[in-house]
Amino acid sequence: MCGIAGAAWTTDGTPVPRQILERMTTALAHRGPDGSGCYLSAEKSPGPTPQVALGQRRLSIIDLAGGGQPLCNEDGTVWITFNGEIYNYVELQTQLVAQGHVFRTSSDTEVIVHLYEQYGTDCVQHLRGMFAFAIWNERTHELFFARDRLGKKPLLYRNEPRRLLFASELKALLQVPGVPRELDPAALDDYLTYQYVPHPQCILKGFHKLPPAHWALWRSGELKVERYWRPGYELGPLPQEDERHASARLRETLTEAVRLRLRSDVPLGAFLSGGIDSTIIAGLMQQESTQRIKTFSIGFPVKQFDERHYARMAAEHLQTDHHEQVVDPSAVTLLPKLIWHYDEPFADSSAIPTMYLAEMTRKQVTVALSGDGGDELFAGYERYRAVQLGSWVDRLPRFARQILGAKFWQRLPASVQQRSRRRQLKRLLSGLGLPREQRYLRWVSIFDGERRPGLYSKAFRETLAAHHSEKFLLDAYAECPGRDFVTQTTCADVLTYLPCDILNKVDIATMAYGLEARCPFLDHRVVELAARLPLSQKLRGGIGKRILVETFQDLLPPAIQTRRKMGFGVPLDHWFRGELQPYLMSVLLDPASLNRGIFEPRVVETLVHEHTSGQWDHSYRLWSLLVLELWQREWLDGSSSQG
Repeated sequence: MCGIAGAAWTTDGTPVPRQILERMTTALAHRGPDGSGCYLSAEKSPGPTPQVALGQRRLSIIDLAGGGQPLCNEDGTVWITFNGEIYNYVELQTQLVAQGHVFRTSSDTEVIVHLYEQYGTDCVQHLRGMFAFAIWNERTHELFFARDRLGKKPLLYRNEPRRLLFASELKALLQVPGVPRELDPAALDDYLTYQYVPHPQCILKGFHKLPPAHWALWRSGELKVERYWRPGYELGPLPQEDERHASARLRETLTEAVRLRLRSDVPLGAFLSGGIDSTIIAGLMQQESTQRIKTFSIGFPVKQFDERHYARMAAEHLQTDHHEQVVDPSAVTLLPKLIWHYDEPFADSSAIPTMYLAEMTRKQVTVALSGDGGDELFAGYERYRAVQLGSWVDRLPRFARQILGAKFWQRLPASVQQRSRRRQLKRLLSGLGLPREQRYLRWVSIFDGERRPGLYSKAFRETLAAHHSEKFLLDAYAECPGRDFVTQTTCADVLTYLPCDILNKVDIATMAYGLEARCPFLDHRVVELAARLPLSQKLRGGIGKRILVETFQDLLPPAIQTRRKMGFGVPLDHWFRGELQPYLMSVLLDPASLNRGIFEPRVVETLVHEHTSGQWDHSYRLWSLLVLELWQREWLDGSSSQG
């Protein structure tokens, strides 16, 4: 697990000398506190050919003594800088040795080098794990880089005329002299829609994220990007088989995924919230371990956000060595750290408790397994029940749906917005008259398509004339033709919300403390199996994750099998009416903020007033605006480079 950075340039391109490469890797020191390395081709073989600079910061997990990077093959013609873990590296090494390859280390990094020699760009098809890497071929003067199937590891790049820059995080790219920092209006519009900036866009113009399951090849200043994997939703459900057989396949596949993720030369543990997903992963991990595993959870003084009771229950049932900590999250204290580490505006407030959990866990282990992915793969979110309900309502004529939604929505008083259940009902009913994909977009949007235009200034709206933020989600829906709409929605979330929000949140929060998070549910074989399961085995009787609960009953205490999902969040609405209210107003109502020319000042003032006075709950909208303003102060106004 590491942070990587580098560049490639043509003979008439702008070089990246060693001191700049070292600045890039230093900006990633939190991702790799155990060491650093650089390789510059021009120092080895100067001449009139394209050149490369590869840099790395290392968090040592496998082959602690021999796994340093950048690393090369036997004759020094293939070089790699790699971030991630390849869980099937032992099996791959055995195959490659049989094919005649000679290994100098026991690291998973060297496996990728020889796979590339053997299979070229198809090397990614053989990898099970999480990865972002760049490989330089000295013979062909090509830079090949790739990202794992689900997007667990990040990779950003800037493709300039005659030069390409890449890194694990945007802040490393901003170390290169002359690189501009210009806000991308379309990316900002997407951010206020989804609470994150979706791939391949970046909040700054000219920068891009390599999407999950894609590789790219740079040659002589030309860049080719290609997709290499799909989850398999488009293949349709598996042939009808009894649920007992499907359950056995799921148990076998997920158990193997956990077993592979226990390969490590450093201490491991597991996040344990007491929910279904984390309890299953901790349980399988305990079954595969010869000693009690360490599990970790945090709690909050606010009861509705505190899951410690369930985490303790799970730990006692599984007999783990459990550790917990009560935190009283301080947004004012943690916000500067969040803004710096996340590089782009990122408005998922659960990043706050995630960072607290990562900090606590890193004090005892270097690797932690998590339950991320279970909700998207097995229809665990409550919103999927709403999608199913909407599908039933869709059987009515459209005019009847519009009347139904409008009448019920208008009769709900604004004051019920302060009560989450009724607020959710109001949001549900308000979208009944829309086409189903647009309805789901409204449900998950921070500022939906009706609110955003009124929020923007006239001048800013004009910059968005040709941009449609809904395209990102609608394109994902197109990946799953012919399936029921709930399954199509879970597919869309796997391709959008999971990599851009959940996995991005966890990667940045854990790597901020040099902690590696591993996600067995997101082993691509588990994902491919889940994609082919029929909805009836996931969501039945209004309850999601049915096959998970039935398959792993032995690992789940009865109370956890039937508990409602609790979001891993913070009480934003209370904060903004209490201790954070002065801070919120001082930032968002500051003339410097109101006069940026992006928003209509009157609309921002109204949002603040309606929330702080208790008329409406705008907490998530205000949080997204607060994060955006603080990001602009840090990365545009202050031109931050080092934390």
